[in-house]
Amino acid sequence: MALRFDNVGFGWNGSPPLMESFDLRVHRGQTVSVVGHSGCGKSTLLRLAAGLIAPSDGTVTREAGEVGFVFQSATLLPWKSVMQNVTLPLELGGVGSEESEARGRAVLESVGLGAVLDALPNTLSGGMQMRVSLARALVTRPKLMLLDEPFGSLDAITRHRVMDLFCQIREEVGFSSLLVTHDIDEAVLLSDEVVVVGDSPLQTRARFQVDLSHPRDSTMRFDPALARLTAEIERAL
Repeated sequence: MALRFDNVGFGWNGSPPLMESFDLRVHRGQTVSVVGHSGCGKSTLLRLAAGLIAPSDGTVTREAGEVGFVFQSATLLPWKSVMQNVTLPLELGGVGSEESEARGRAVLESVGLGAVLDALPNTLSGGMQMRVSLARALVTRPKLMLLDEPFGSLDAITRHRVMDLFCQIREEVGFSSLLVTHDIDEAVLLSDEVVVVGDSPLQTRARFQVDLSHPRDSTMRFDPALARLTAEIERAL
């Protein structure tokens, strides 16, 4: 099991609980998407999964190993180059400069950015910045990837390209992942299971298995089976 929530509750001091008796499972190699309206607590769910905050009740258990986190925006340091941004987690983790550079170069090549290692973030397009963010999450060789609406700020064409890249790398690396989003098409295309949640407090409304073949790419959004499943999920919301 890559990640599990058992009877988890959470609330900020003095506020109504955001989550009560919440259960979730992400099996090894699986991608699970949590779909819900904005403000329902999806980002809090990811922070609990990453261990950035602790549950008030219940337990959150992760498989041993590195965790990669991709945020809603690229969150790159503007004064550091592409390479320096990507290798920052290795630097903070005490990895030597020679190994950091080799791993950074390899992962940037894998996301198609091998030609811009020395560029500053403000010289890159939004799609390229999100690819740098993805590379930064991958450079630690994570067992688990956590993604907080990472494609929402991109235009449609760029979003599909970056989603295709994510699918390709997932097939090659084999990490497990938890994605939170309010985009149903994105959730279905990327996931093995979609969990629909409601709020006040966060609760599971429905679960849907996505029985589409792998590997996947954005052209599959025209698949009639995907369209039917998307419609079912929208009704559940």
